[in-house]
Amino acid sequence: MTALVTRGLTKRYRDVNVVDGLDLSVDRGELYGFLGPNGAGKTTTIRMALGLIFPTGGEVELLGERVSGRAAALRRTGAMIEEPAFYKFLSGRRNLEAFARAGGDGGEVKRRLSRIDDVLALVGLARAANKRVKAYSQGMRQRLGIALALLGEPEMLVLDEPTNGLDPAGMREVRQLLRRLADDGTTVFVSSHLLAEVEAMCDRVGVLSRGKLIAEGPPGNLRGGGEHLRIEVDDPQRAAGVLRGLPEVEPAAGEGRILRVRLDGAATAAGVNAALVSAGVGVGALMPERDSLEDVFLSLVEDGGVQG
Repeated sequence: MTALVTRGLTKRYRDVNVVDGLDLSVDRGELYGFLGPNGAGKTTTIRMALGLIFPTGGEVELLGERVSGRAAALRRTGAMIEEPAFYKFLSGRRNLEAFARAGGDGGEVKRRLSRIDDVLALVGLARAANKRVKAYSQGMRQRLGIALALLGEPEMLVLDEPTNGLDPAGMREVRQLLRRLADDGTTVFVSSHLLAEVEAMCDRVGVLSRGKLIAEGPPGNLRGGGEHLRIEVDDPQRAAGVLRGLPEVEPAAGEGRILRVRLDGAATAAGVNAALVSAGVGVGALMPERDSLEDVFLSLVEDGGVQG
């Protein structure tokens, strides 16, 4: 069962495809991270998925229904796009009450009102519920936006940069909240540029560059299978010569007595160590390393032609 599907989704402004033939599929109950640099097309994709702007081409399905301005699936979806706008002279609680009363039948309004205390507690704003929003920090406003998105008890949650403005403790709280929601069956679609946060919480990650999906998969799989070694030696010049002569070993940047290499194919750390020792190089330390998701992300984006 899929929660969000795009087929050939395209949005063109003048002669530029901001989103270019995007094919995307997000499973129900999944926590999906949508990564890309500024200008990659993430927010435009989200706006089309929520029926806020119309695509130039292609289509979107949300919770099994084609998206239009009146799609019933939108009522089962909670969203926060960029920094939410609130009434600054009202408290956080009063803001949620005002939005809860806006639209819907009497039963739906009553249900949303009954959830206000619960969602404020979920996002860690129970103690600040009666403070005016003008006194909130940016991070507190972000959390209030998530609370608003959760009011309708949505089947799917779509969040654009939800940890923007949060300190490390706040980021961890939001990460744990989103992971808990996904584990309880809510589909969570998160747009972000914070790679460490996405890697820590998401089931799958999609990387967008110039409106195209250039990589997708579990965060661990995006790193690739190659292994890196960090080697501390007593004679870097001799060691570098030995490493250059080894098949399936690719020397990388080094500094001082520290050398780094990439192993491909059948090459092993034990084989590298043996070759260095046989050549009279003293090896003080040899430690395996893997590419971080950030390294992979930057490499993918550079290959896609996007700078910054």
